[in-house]
Amino acid sequence: MADTARMPEPGRTRTRRSSRRLWWTHLSDEELLDVRLCDLDLRIEDSPLQELVVRLHQELDERGLRLKPHVWLSHEWFSPDGIPGFAIPFYLAHERLKRLERKMMLEVEGGTTSECMKLMRHETGHCYCTAYRLHYRKRWREVFGPMGKPYPDSYLPKAQSKRYVLNLDWWYAQAHPAEDFAETFAVWLKPNSRWRQNYQGWPALLKLRYVHDTMTKLAGVTPPVRSRRHVEPLRSLRQTLREHYRQKRELYGRQSPDIYAADLRKLFSDEPRHAHRPSAAMFLRRNRRQIREQVSRWTGEYQYTVDLVLRDMTERCKELKLRLRDSEAKTLSNATTLVTVQTMKFLHRVPHRIVI
Repeated sequence: MADTARMPEPGRTRTRRSSRRLWWTHLSDEELLDVRLCDLDLRIEDSPLQELVVRLHQELDERGLRLKPHVWLSHEWFSPDGIPGFAIPFYLAHERLKRLERKMMLEVEGGTTSECMKLMRHETGHCYCTAYRLHYRKRWREVFGPMGKPYPDSYLPKAQSKRYVLNLDWWYAQAHPAEDFAETFAVWLKPNSRWRQNYQGWPALLKLRYVHDTMTKLAGVTPPVRSRRHVEPLRSLRQTLREHYRQKRELYGRQSPDIYAADLRKLFSDEPRHAHRPSAAMFLRRNRRQIREQVSRWTGEYQYTVDLVLRDMTERCKELKLRLRDSEAKTLSNATTLVTVQTMKFLHRVPHRIVI
């Protein structure tokens, strides 16, 4: 059963989804975890992903680019070496699986339209590098570095560096030259990204100009590498969801309680006597801008950096069902201090794992 996305008929921008009923949708989490990935019987064309694939292809059409990466469902995001296509994680094809992903991993990578499009543009960058063999070009290596550089198991980003664009979280362009190109391509491809203005004065602007000039020359050009092969498609994966998540937790270090739990429980409360108080997650969302700006002034770090930490802490509060224990004024002061501490820990102590 093919799980490759198909383009709609000319003039159609939306797709009609199948009315197929999937037998596992009403299982409990424990029952669902014992289902094999290959038995999920998912197809991109029956899911909300199809419309996003169409949108991606339209963005490429608007640039005059001929290559439209083929996509398939698998266990995670990846674009295989030598194949100008990419895999999308299975859980994005169904809301029931997104809920399970959040429960098991505390987040859903690509779970919103905006995040998913960022990831798809990123993977498309890898596809263009592969399809046109760009990394063999001398100028590509001068701009981004050697493709043969070994991939690290983790990396410690420089949050204030202006040599890299910002697309995915955790300054992912700094992980490897291949990721640097894919991130730069993603920023360039995004409609109305205003990259010339946004990156004015940054060394990263040189990379964006290289991508722009290169893609302009490739407009209408048929790529020399045109393999349509799928690697590790969902229909071939025999492990159960339980086995999948056990391995994923081990790989990404999510098998232990989250790193913010102890500090958040000191600041907020999960005691029944505070059940009538406002939600900690809602409090942080409501004061997000003020906390972000204050921490940025105190630390000298970009608000973008602070926002990543604050967003993660907010999600943990939601998971832990925490509520305010003190006055809002006192809590705001203490929360700002805590976000400051956690931001500095994040920047200077925690290397970031290669995830794509």
